[in-house]
Amino acid sequence: MSAITRRRDRARPAWVAAAMVSGAFVVLLYVIELVDVILDNRLDGLGVEPRSADGLWGVAFAPLLHGSWTHLEANTVPALILFFLVLVSGISRGLEATAVIWLVGGVGVWLFAGTNSIHLGASVLIFGWLVYLMVRGIWTRKIGQILLGLVLVLLYGTLLLGVLPGQPGVSWQGHLFGALGGGLAAWLIKFDD
Repeated sequence: MSAITRRRDRARPAWVAAAMVSGAFVVLLYVIELVDVILDNRLDGLGVEPRSADGLWGVAFAPLLHGSWTHLEANTVPALILFFLVLVSGISRGLEATAVIWLVGGVGVWLFAGTNSIHLGASVLIFGWLVYLMVRGIWTRKIGQILLGLVLVLLYGTLLLGVLPGQPGVSWQGHLFGALGGGLAAWLIKFDD
């Protein structure tokens, strides 16, 4: 038995790797929120501030920041589940999709959200992951992904109403551009296997 074969035999199953990465991401969110609380919420200023030069830093940092523990708690379960589902078909592919969502969501908010506001939170990713999972079966033509997309539409389809203006203090722009990023990622990222 060659060394390569032995390494493959010891490789983690895809679902274990996906669970570890999604879990580590959520733990990171909690560590960052703890640091933010210790720093008297000064990290929240690193969110996306539309059309401000300093606000561009928010494109990189906003999905990691939350306005409160309640805000973070509301994003925890969806982040764990949806990120896991995105990653389980391939870690590198899932991270690639996440990068597209992160960038489109952040830049979209920076360009189009209202002035004198700061946008932050992992919901930009959550909406992107949700749309990515809902529509990727269209591009891959894989029955399992199509079925997963249909189940998610049935379970969470009404959540997509969050892309519409309505609730004060909620960044519907982040939801909208995150969702658009998810659709773009599903179209851009090709499945060879």
